[in-house]
Amino acid sequence: MAVPSLGLGTFRLQGQVVIDSVRTALELGYRAVDTAQIYQNEAEVGQAIAESGVAREEIYLTTKIWVDNYSKHTLIDSLHDSLRKLRSDYVDLTLIHWPAPGNGVAVAEYMQTLAEAKAAGLTREIGISNFNIALTREAIAAVGREHIATNQIELSPYLQNPTLVGFLQEQQIPVTSYMTLAYGKVLQDPLIQAIAARIPATPAQVVLAWALRKGYAVIPSSTQRSHLASNLLAPQLQLSDSDMALIDSLERKGREVSPEGLAAEWDD
Repeated sequence: MAVPSLGLGTFRLQGQVVIDSVRTALELGYRAVDTAQIYQNEAEVGQAIAESGVAREEIYLTTKIWVDNYSKHTLIDSLHDSLRKLRSDYVDLTLIHWPAPGNGVAVAEYMQTLAEAKAAGLTREIGISNFNIALTREAIAAVGREHIATNQIELSPYLQNPTLVGFLQEQQIPVTSYMTLAYGKVLQDPLIQAIAARIPATPAQVVLAWALRKGYAVIPSSTQRSHLASNLLAPQLQLSDSDMALIDSLERKGREVSPEGLAAEWDD
């Protein structure tokens, strides 16, 4: 089972806002939804899916285990709680949200417990998020690289993580890009706007198409129907090699998210 190339992110969306976003996205044709325990919106995501009329088996649903639940004594119980909120017997993908080095739980412990959750049918795939090379190596040692469905990391034209991405591709671990639009900052970039005007396309479509061509899965979020519909068309956009090179030139190591105590030391 491969992680879908384009899904709906729900970070920072709460209450009726996330219900409406998920419901609209499913109506438009999205079939992958990404949430997390710490987003505190799993119940609303579950409600939207249940009310959508789309069969559960048609949807690829991802959640992420929060750092408080990494212990082998709490991880599976927390996943059961997530499933209850999501109104589902299983999720398609469960990720460790942040490596949180130094929190007292070893990578081997939580990865092996996650593998037990997979064996029990609670999740069909497992993976990691925000892991650097060293910690990805630890995860591989714990469960085998073939059992790591993705490493979900912050990636955008402003933050391209070449060393980490190169390692993941070498290990054949799929990459999922989050914050692909850098909180919307790249949409205001004159180069992105110029490419979009010439094609023509929206700036968001251009950036998403850039990430997709690089082989990354993307999970943009939106609360507006027009933007949800527009983003869904990004896979159809074919960027030229020269456009790809121009977007590559925007690298500025512009990391947006790196919480102290949760993030490890980055490779790039």
